[in-house]
Amino acid sequence: MPDATNVLIITGLTLPEVPAPHLERIRATLGPDGQVTVATTRAEALAAAPTADVILGFLDPELFAVCERLRWVHAIASGVDAFMFPEFLAGDVVLTGEKGLVGGHLADHAFALLLAITRRLAAAVRLGPAAWEQRVAFRREEIELEGLTMGIVGFGGTGRAVARRAAAFGMRCRAVDRDAVEGTPEAPLVHPMSHFPRLLEQSDVVAVCCPLTDETRYLFDDAAFARMKPSAILINVTRGEIVDGDALVRAVESGAIAGAGLDVAPGEPLPSDHPLWRLETVVMTPHTAGASQLRAGRNLDRFTENLRRFQNGRPLVGVVDTALGY
Repeated sequence: MPDATNVLIITGLTLPEVPAPHLERIRATLGPDGQVTVATTRAEALAAAPTADVILGFLDPELFAVCERLRWVHAIASGVDAFMFPEFLAGDVVLTGEKGLVGGHLADHAFALLLAITRRLAAAVRLGPAAWEQRVAFRREEIELEGLTMGIVGFGGTGRAVARRAAAFGMRCRAVDRDAVEGTPEAPLVHPMSHFPRLLEQSDVVAVCCPLTDETRYLFDDAAFARMKPSAILINVTRGEIVDGDALVRAVESGAIAGAGLDVAPGEPLPSDHPLWRLETVVMTPHTAGASQLRAGRNLDRFTENLRRFQNGRPLVGVVDTALGY
């Protein structure tokens, strides 16, 4: 461990600034010999990167190429697929992040999308005063979540938060995960991914709660949608490329599934003439599920705790397995 640790903080969408109290805690953790640089521009980040031992922020190949002392990166994005470039994977820099910290607001957003479909909220808002002309039709189309089955693909922090909310709505929960993870009162038994086809067949709502990896890319393809109920709804608030967009269009247009609530989409932003924009039962938001007034503080608290551990040579929290991609 060097006598002095240099920390580079690169601000971004999920960390637009570092509040003074958090900055003081970081400095206090480093001690008098440590140094903190806050970069708010690309040029500032490139200038400071060569002497950084630790980076809090987003790292791409260009930035990584100029790093000379880097030992640890703490991500400010919940999805870390952008870090999986060859040069980073070939090195020995430790990557940590928000694992387990972002489930709440993503689950809130998932249910906002779901309710926008099941209660016809999106259609009513879009029609404005003209919605009164559709009042009878809306009442015939709206469904209640009580007693329906929520299928959760990926039972990490987001999946568990979705399960808690689903149970509060009176839904039954089923879950699958790549790893052998423990269940919760809402979903006591978490099945391996070999049960994925059966989960699709049994679920009224399917929530995508897994990270984007080579294994999950386009997991939801024509074959997956063919297994879902014609009345089923897909919800995705994690990564767009987990769903084959063309296959989703075909599934909704053909009636293979009833609709979808998407905060993420493959190839963001989708062009204005993309078919998903015109489908009546597809509701989309512009990748905003990650927003929360509590998010930055939670991640800064974790970073500060990890910095203390880093200084003392102790294991870090929220370590990403770069071989698996999460």
